[in-house]
Amino acid sequence: MAARQGSLVIVDVDRIKRHGALSVVEGRLLVLLKYIPGLTSAAVANPFLYLIAIGVGVGKLINAHSGGVDGVKYLTFLAPALLSTAAIQNALDEVVFPTLEGFKWNKSFFAINSTPISGRQIANGILIASLVRVTFSVTIYGTIVYLFGGFTSIRGWLAIPTSFAAAAAFGAFIMGIAAWAKNDDSFFMVLGRFVMMPLFLFSGTFYQLSSMPIYLRWIGWLSPLWHTTELGRYLTYGHHISGLMFCVHIGYLVAMFSFGMRFAHRQFEQRLAK
Repeated sequence: MAARQGSLVIVDVDRIKRHGALSVVEGRLLVLLKYIPGLTSAAVANPFLYLIAIGVGVGKLINAHSGGVDGVKYLTFLAPALLSTAAIQNALDEVVFPTLEGFKWNKSFFAINSTPISGRQIANGILIASLVRVTFSVTIYGTIVYLFGGFTSIRGWLAIPTSFAAAAAFGAFIMGIAAWAKNDDSFFMVLGRFVMMPLFLFSGTFYQLSSMPIYLRWIGWLSPLWHTTELGRYLTYGHHISGLMFCVHIGYLVAMFSFGMRFAHRQFEQRLAK
């Protein structure tokens, strides 16, 4: 049999078929490395300024007048929500823009798909790369929260893995939506105004969800931010939730992630087949 020649000598086709998602991750991380100074600056400056204004400034007033929230100082109460919010935002940045770019702006996904890498592997790679950025940013955020005194014990660091769960669940779902979207202008408007803002304001971020009118609580119930915030508060300082609600929070996040990945896989494969 003739020896393999040309690109087949340097390209392991079987390996790409097996581990195509990792090749996509590698490509995305090489792009991110170009922006590492800006990403690092944002990862440090955003939580630092936010914690000075809200966690320390407003928190000092709340602690002085009411002794904190939920039996702990306000920054401790706020920390799991802030970390989950940051995780979701970073995940969205890394699934929305690359997905729209790959399908519409420069159509790089079609070039990738002309190799043995499948649409499913491209979707997996985009999500995994987004979670790498989430880990980087949220770890910095958590360190700054710790320096500000937001973690009252070693358990405070458990807010990081719960925020990671929020990023995975919501990121997978939004990646599927981004792959389905045909009009990117409308997509950004709807995502920012009618999804991210309500989730941030009505998911028990700044106060317990039970203090809201009943007709608004459903927003929090549907939000992965609320579910991970409740888990984070339970794990970090002992916020009371029942065993049933603990299972509901976990089950909701798992279901959202599973549905989001199936939806994303289908959208990627269908769009690349056209």
